[in-house]
Amino acid sequence: MQNRRDFVGNVLGAIGAASVEPGFERSPGPGGKRPNILLIGVDDLRPELACFGRKHMITPNIDRFASESVAFGSNHCQQAVCSPSRTSVLTGCRPDTTKVYDLVKHFRSTVPNVVTLPQYFKNAGYFSEALGKVYHEDLDDPASWSVPSALETVPEEQKQYQLPVSYEQERQRGKELKSHGLVYGPPIETADAPEEKYLDSRITSEAIRRLENARHSSKPFFLAVGYHKPHLPFVCPRKYWDLYRDVEIKVPLKRKPQGAPDLAMTNFDELRHYYGMPLDQTPLSDALSRDLIRGYYACVSFLDSQIGRLTKALEDHGFGRNTIVVLWVDHGWHLGDHGLWCKHTNFEHATQVPMIIRAPGLRPAKISALTENIDLYPTLCELAGLRAPSHLEGTSLVPLMRRPRETWKSAVFSQYPRQRYMGYSLRTPRYRLTRWKGTSSGEVAAEELYDYGTDPDETVNLASDPKHAGLIETLRRQSDRGWKAAKPE
Repeated sequence: MQNRRDFVGNVLGAIGAASVEPGFERSPGPGGKRPNILLIGVDDLRPELACFGRKHMITPNIDRFASESVAFGSNHCQQAVCSPSRTSVLTGCRPDTTKVYDLVKHFRSTVPNVVTLPQYFKNAGYFSEALGKVYHEDLDDPASWSVPSALETVPEEQKQYQLPVSYEQERQRGKELKSHGLVYGPPIETADAPEEKYLDSRITSEAIRRLENARHSSKPFFLAVGYHKPHLPFVCPRKYWDLYRDVEIKVPLKRKPQGAPDLAMTNFDELRHYYGMPLDQTPLSDALSRDLIRGYYACVSFLDSQIGRLTKALEDHGFGRNTIVVLWVDHGWHLGDHGLWCKHTNFEHATQVPMIIRAPGLRPAKISALTENIDLYPTLCELAGLRAPSHLEGTSLVPLMRRPRETWKSAVFSQYPRQRYMGYSLRTPRYRLTRWKGTSSGEVAAEELYDYGTDPDETVNLASDPKHAGLIETLRRQSDRGWKAAKPE
């Protein structure tokens, strides 16, 4: 049903195998076996889920899974775009270490001998495999897997859309844009098509088949399943659109934060390359905004259905008691807030993402402490009873999972490049300070300060307000000390 992808290049010979030192004790599990790992990756998901107290979207399966797990409600990614974020999760290194800031550079060109999360578990005796979008598209890492990744290949006419008119619109958009780069069809499509026509549904079916195969293996498995939705275009079976047919969709204020520098904003080119979208700075109409928001919600519900199928199969095949299951997200997504769409910023909706972990022996909990995606690698090592490698730049969350009220990180860190600047963002429990530094000079060209205690929607940049001069200086020093100084004691 799925074609396996050939190994890309002969990189294995250049990558040193890691020596894995087993940890202090084995994690809980039948017969003392090491736990299996099911890593469920999602693209572009905001934390607007009922399990986090936000009932905008219909996600009964994710909510059920969260009720059995530890749900991290103040979790942030390291850079709000696919490859840098996924690279940081899977290498355990922050963007300034990997130098991966875009969708082109592969981390093996900058940190060639780094041992990735799946590679580490593979070297520890796990059977490691990947389905769907785990690394970003053409930036897969063969050293991470026991077998080549199953990055599904489908006929060109079935990659995204189900309706012939959508492909005609894609061709028409190509004629309109000519040399403007990437070309897409409509940003939304509803079709009365079976679920198996859609890529994420096929990924689920293949993952279920892999779980069936794992029943006959003596090795624990590390199975990474990467879903594409709710990434653009918003296409899924009509029944998921119908869930929101009678839901009132409110359009956020299309307003740049007062006093925010231009460097903080984006023209959301990703969306503008789709059919019917204006290529200039024109804001989207309220009617179009509502359609896009409804389409996003529908795709999240479609994704929720796939996660329900996958977690049910895990239980049906007898793996529930001895499998660590992780739901993680590469970055958030703007849905018209600040007049923005897509990601590519340091604002809250771009950096804050859900993370949910279910592990044998750990009680369900909701955690409000600040955490980061980069914490996942050391967390899985500790849960599996493996000593974490020394290069990791995150912190194991296991102590917090065991004691949810534990005093934790004083801040988390994100960044985003813009033109000749890097925006470094410090998020504390109450504030966000973002400083835009020249990539050559290091000089600060602009600053942003948002107070989530009084302004949760980031409507006013307080950085130039003299009343906050002392606070800003304190946050600057905290930002300069970096992530090491913010770790829990």
